[in-house]
Amino acid sequence: MSQQVGLRIYHYTPRSRKCMGRINVHLHGRARDAAFRIAISDYANRLAGDGVQLIEHRNRTEPGPYLKSIVEKCGAASVIILEEKGEVIDSMGYAEKMKEWRLSSDDIHLVVGPPGGFAEHSDGMHSLSLGLITLPHELAAVVLLEQLYRACMIIKGSPYHRV
Repeated sequence: MSQQVGLRIYHYTPRSRKCMGRINVHLHGRARDAAFRIAISDYANRLAGDGVQLIEHRNRTEPGPYLKSIVEKCGAASVIILEEKGEVIDSMGYAEKMKEWRLSSDDIHLVVGPPGGFAEHSDGMHSLSLGLITLPHELAAVVLLEQLYRACMIIKGSPYHRV
């Protein structure tokens, strides 16, 4: 908001007031395969302007401590685990979730598990599934990021998503 007084223009910026939650995608370590690294990096760059941030946890800890550290930093209510037994949604469902997450002032943390999954460590937590198939964690990261990008394109009305 600007106000002109004489020849000076004063810009008023509100104090750091959060009006939109960020979406953080947590990966357990960096992808070992170059093709996965390139795909992950490509989608992360495409999503950067849409409030999606990629966080690679370089220390490859066990599933329990990895998940516990994220929950302690972020709060259990905002953490969503990606696992086989989670809620299955389609691309339009991701677009709806993306709208909800953006309207919230809370950050959302989507956590892609380690190679062996989370097993009993994720009991009672909200979870999403990428389908009824088992995916290597690096491929799951690529699929998740692509679905988030597709959701952004659906929201924007882009022809990227064709039905």
